[in-house]
Amino acid sequence: MPDATYGYVRALTSHDLRQVGLPMLMMNAFHLMQKPGSTVIQALGGLHQMSDWDRPIMTDSGGFQAYSLIRQNPKFGTLTPKGIVFRPENSNRKINLTPEKSIQLQFGYGSDILICLDDCTHINASYEEQKLSVQRTIAWAKIAKKTYQQQLDSRKIAESERPLIFGVIQGGAETDLRRQCAEALLQIGFDGFGFGGWPLDDESNLITDILELVRSLVPAQFPIHALGIGHPESIVTAYKIGYEMFDSALPTRDARHGRLYRKDGVKLSPNTPPGWLKFTYINTETYIRDAGPIEVGCDCPTCQDYSLGYLYHLYKMRDPSYFRLATMHNLRLMTRAIEDLKASHA
Repeated sequence: MPDATYGYVRALTSHDLRQVGLPMLMMNAFHLMQKPGSTVIQALGGLHQMSDWDRPIMTDSGGFQAYSLIRQNPKFGTLTPKGIVFRPENSNRKINLTPEKSIQLQFGYGSDILICLDDCTHINASYEEQKLSVQRTIAWAKIAKKTYQQQLDSRKIAESERPLIFGVIQGGAETDLRRQCAEALLQIGFDGFGFGGWPLDDESNLITDILELVRSLVPAQFPIHALGIGHPESIVTAYKIGYEMFDSALPTRDARHGRLYRKDGVKLSPNTPPGWLKFTYINTETYIRDAGPIEVGCDCPTCQDYSLGYLYHLYKMRDPSYFRLATMHNLRLMTRAIEDLKASHA
């Protein structure tokens, strides 16, 4: 899932997203409640109608924003037993995000998969910080599940029509805390689970041992989402471990900044070793007269219709059509990679 944080993937239309084979989008309840705002979303018919997206939408709760904003810079807010208080930069207003409000917002937006509010941490945070994060995450999950049931009852939503709800497993690198969190969330009862916390170490390596542990703690019948994992090679690794769902802003951001992905005919499987991913840096002057596509054999609209030389020209001119064409290519690489991985298990 690409991150359609504010209800859109930058530079693309819903038609573009369907064209490259995306089955689902990840949007963000915390950001959407600010822009365009809950009343606007509801006036426009909910997220699906607003964004012309007829496939599933998953909404993140805002837990990661507590990490990326508050834990990195306490002036942006505080974490409390009741939830998260955000103080936007250059603003006197406060935004209160509680586990109840997060679920209520996600229901109001018409999301298909809701995520509980969680307390996200860095892998290197202290044991005491991780312990507090797990305590909060479990307490908030209990409240979220209760609120979820209340919403089903008040809205008279049938079992067959209900959105799914996922809990998020926190605990950093502490195996006992990860186990405690997973066991508590399983007892509360969710449709699926997310791997919580920053998934990379200080050298930007995937923390595969913790990913393996968390997957082992969740029974196989439950889907598990690798929140924030989106580097193509990391997806192959996580898929091998048993993760089935991924979201990230990395492929779209790389495309806009001129880093285009290739797999050059490699058919991926969970056992494909690292090194298969190749990059084309479109700002390289050698492409100025290149009449070939980004990747031979790629079926994306960009590779079918446009040359590297033309993309180089668009990039240098900073024309918005470059962002569209490059983003479509990188997202198609991602969906092709997933198609390969699924086919290898067929």
